[in-house]
Amino acid sequence: MNDLHQKPVSPPPTLPRLFAVFLRLGATAFGGPAMIAYIRELAVEREHWLHKQTFQEGVALCQTIPGATAMQVAAYVGLRVRGVRGAITGYLGFGLPAFFLMTALSAFYSRTHSLPAVIAAFSGLQAIIVAIVANAAISFGKTALSGWKTWSIALAAAGLFWLAAHPALILFLAALLGMTLNSGQPTAPQTEPRTPLPSTARALLFLLAATTAGFALLAFFRHDLAQLALLMARVDLMAFGGGFASVPLLFHEIVVTRAWLNAPTFLDGIALGQLTPGPIVITATFVGYLLHGLFGAFIATVAMFLPSLLLLIGAAPYFARLCASPLFKRGVDGVLCSFVGLLCTVTIRLALHIHWDWPHLLLAAVAFAALLKKIDLLWVVLAGATAAMLLF
Repeated sequence: MNDLHQKPVSPPPTLPRLFAVFLRLGATAFGGPAMIAYIRELAVEREHWLHKQTFQEGVALCQTIPGATAMQVAAYVGLRVRGVRGAITGYLGFGLPAFFLMTALSAFYSRTHSLPAVIAAFSGLQAIIVAIVANAAISFGKTALSGWKTWSIALAAAGLFWLAAHPALILFLAALLGMTLNSGQPTAPQTEPRTPLPSTARALLFLLAATTAGFALLAFFRHDLAQLALLMARVDLMAFGGGFASVPLLFHEIVVTRAWLNAPTFLDGIALGQLTPGPIVITATFVGYLLHGLFGAFIATVAMFLPSLLLLIGAAPYFARLCASPLFKRGVDGVLCSFVGLLCTVTIRLALHIHWDWPHLLLAAVAFAALLKKIDLLWVVLAGATAAMLLF
């Protein structure tokens, strides 16, 4: 639909409603970056909180800064509709289901170490996750790709992601291609009201002061937990390209350098991170629980997700102003094309890790068809999980 004829932005939701809708979405947040397409469906198409262009600018911003991309997009939507309090509300709502489920699974694992039983119970969900990511690639591709130039950027990005090139390099090249391939074309006129974000500097300073004070107290009373928090924060700030970029660094720091966990145990945590909703770096909860119990799980999780949230809150107003530049806008379009390439690569990689017998094929096909018919993601996941328990 042309932006000129799109529905006007709806009144901003209350904070409780914002929390509730993201909590519901977070409970079905399988597939990592694929969830961005479903957040777009919620915020742009169903609730009309944001215009499409505003949302796409947010996706580009969240791709270019470190951290779990889908979590940050949830925070960006909250920031746009309710300011800094909205960003925190959306972030918490989207992330809490993954935290609670991973904490429960970590407690179960620490007592039984019977991960194969857990994986068997969730194995059918893996096929549904492939369908979720594939549908997201199609949905987002329809909005981001419009000609051979955009398709070329997406395919080039998919190839580089497949070859495990550094995500920051891929984003830079995609932005460069977006600026150069479309350099001779006039920029489309602005057809939606642009509402720049007000400065978030005061709120950011308060949050930074509170974070510093909290860390100082933790270092004074529990030096071991302060070390864990510092490590997780550093990993978060180096996770360019989303949560998957954190996994090799986490393995190196926790298993190789510090020997806090052995390799098989850490890999079990990664497996649980793929089976639970939310970003794969929710594995931080698993690590924290095994090292220091419930409080360790809480500290590790907060430290893994807080730095990138603060970075988003600080950077969003400046990024929004930059998007008024036609040259910068073409670079943003290139980054969005690379995101389609990332979704395609993730779909293939996930599919290659599944043993495709007829029950898995049937689950994936039915889930994919249901998503194409716009059946609510929550019901698709619930029905699929029930069928998976019966089949497996």
